[in-house]
Amino acid sequence: MGCSFSGLNALYDVVNGGGDVWINENRFRILRQLGEGGFAYVFLVKEVISDPSNPGISKKIRDSSHVSADGTYAMKKVLIQNSEQLELVREEIRISSQFSHPNLLPLLDHAIIAVKASQEQSWKHEAYLLFPVHLDGTLFDIANTMKAKKEFFSTSDVLQIFRQLCSGLKHMHSFETPYAHNDVKPGNVLVTYRKGQSPLAILMDFGSSRPARKQIRSRTEALQLQEWASEHCSAPFRASELWDCPSHADIDERTDIWSLGCTLFAIMYGVSPFEYALGESGGSLQLAIINAQIKWPNGPNPSYPDALHQFVTWMLQPQATVRPFIDDIIIHVDKLITKFST
Repeated sequence: MGCSFSGLNALYDVVNGGGDVWINENRFRILRQLGEGGFAYVFLVKEVISDPSNPGISKKIRDSSHVSADGTYAMKKVLIQNSEQLELVREEIRISSQFSHPNLLPLLDHAIIAVKASQEQSWKHEAYLLFPVHLDGTLFDIANTMKAKKEFFSTSDVLQIFRQLCSGLKHMHSFETPYAHNDVKPGNVLVTYRKGQSPLAILMDFGSSRPARKQIRSRTEALQLQEWASEHCSAPFRASELWDCPSHADIDERTDIWSLGCTLFAIMYGVSPFEYALGESGGSLQLAIINAQIKWPNGPNPSYPDALHQFVTWMLQPQATVRPFIDDIIIHVDKLITKFST
């Protein structure tokens, strides 16, 4: 699916939604807004099919399991103000379109539309990205709700959710040129509850995904990487080498392993292992991360087994060259699942 430029443009209020949107030849009605961030808005939409013989969007979806039974989908709208933002959206679409895995959110269709700038708006293009909808929310949303109720995931559910994230990342890391997600965190993990089964976890948002392996050979390149990471990788989950990059370093997909370790901690306790530093007088998030100073909070009763704490610590090694790869993580988590699943 290449980027489409067309005159089909939905005229509706950006924040509140409303009206219809065309994504290529398919029409969608905006039902409500689900979220927003930066210049992007996410809406719940429902496909409008006027001709019953027209299969609509379903004919473009490769995996029939992603076809919505009731015609509802999630649509991300991005307001693009300049050529740099346009290139970033194109790159997100290009990279997302390569992935096909049950634990990675699939891009079902997309369009980039040129719009006439006016006094009320500064953007020149709008991008529309269509995805399956998961209304139970993100791991971040669910963790906040559970924390308010003083509830915790069981050890079994912790491991099953984590195992699914590992599966999705393995797919990304297994390309001939491996991709790093670069922003693994609870806010980018959709969780869907299933009757009689462990929750389904799906990694989403590939706007920061890039080829994982980089050779840093100068101070200038190190600073450029740190600057890029400060814009694209969420601070509490950002790998130590992206905070303080040596002038001679080989960066690889193990930046994701660090974020994965932080996310495992967050599945258990609802926060990153380093966010405590933000609330301490004179505390420094950067120093806590670079020195891997983990503080274990009080957990559920009974508490999580020490094996999970050791697992997190194994992933959060400041020296990236001794950090495990995703295959090592999967071998270990499978052993833990065998040991602790109920």
